[in-house]
Amino acid sequence: MNQIKRVVIFGGTHGNELTGIYLVKKFDRAPDLIERSTFETIAMLANPKACEIGKRYVDTDLNRCFLRQDLENTHLSSYEALRAQEIYRIFSSTKAQKSDLIVDLHSTTANMGITLILAVQHPFNLSLAAYLTSVYPELKIVASVTSNQDSSALRSISEWGFTLEVGPVAQGVLDARLFQQTEEIIGTMLDWVETYNQGTIAPIKSPLTIYQTVRAIDYPRNEKREIQAMIHPDLQFRDYKPLNPGDPMFLTFDGESVLYEGKSTVYPIFINEAAYYEKGIAMCFTQKQIVSQLAIDSWPVVRAVPRARPFSV
Repeated sequence: MNQIKRVVIFGGTHGNELTGIYLVKKFDRAPDLIERSTFETIAMLANPKACEIGKRYVDTDLNRCFLRQDLENTHLSSYEALRAQEIYRIFSSTKAQKSDLIVDLHSTTANMGITLILAVQHPFNLSLAAYLTSVYPELKIVASVTSNQDSSALRSISEWGFTLEVGPVAQGVLDARLFQQTEEIIGTMLDWVETYNQGTIAPIKSPLTIYQTVRAIDYPRNEKREIQAMIHPDLQFRDYKPLNPGDPMFLTFDGESVLYEGKSTVYPIFINEAAYYEKGIAMCFTQKQIVSQLAIDSWPVVRAVPRARPFSV
């Protein structure tokens, strides 16, 4: 069993997502909150300049700067590209000071509740996700079809990385309930890693529900790339709810419904995320999958005692 030696908690990958920023600052003031006996935990602001000015980024989105070819491109000069290369030099899994596990803290304007986005569907990640959902039943698990090698996200530089999304919360705003829930989950996760290192994990009997990303969906646009419709009121705030063929997706400015024309049920997430307007994304489609314990049993699992009660999102 390979032990976890270093966990890195990043906040402020986007400078207007305050939950992660202020949690990192809190951990800096009180490092005992994240200290465990069998591994080192580091808390760090990923994009300090963006945090200073309170904007998502300075030049470009830092969470799109971690493609391997960009990390090795010496001709890039934007602040975020250089910052990504600096983070990679310090914490890449190929380096002496590698991070075994990266936790990247984000917030969203979409109604995502607390969501764990896995970098890879490795048995370690699945076991951790299964444990966390047993403690926090409302926690959602999302898995990307993109491999670490093809991902531009910060979490991808760690073999076992994940993003923790919380919402809905407006950009540049703190929500005390979501802040406390995020801090609580981080503590539970660190406790699980501790028991994993000690080899005292017990299997979780219930199956794990995973929302597998399929594709991003843009708003209807005209030839000038101007948006021609809004998220339909019947779909707004319905992240993780089933969208069936024939259900309304968008509403034009003239009041006409645009229906979902797919052939199978999907589960949209990041619905009407404010930061995604510039990226041409209205929502992301996922498919709901159930992973049995048999699919996880090949990995040693931890006998941990829940430190907190399940919360309501």
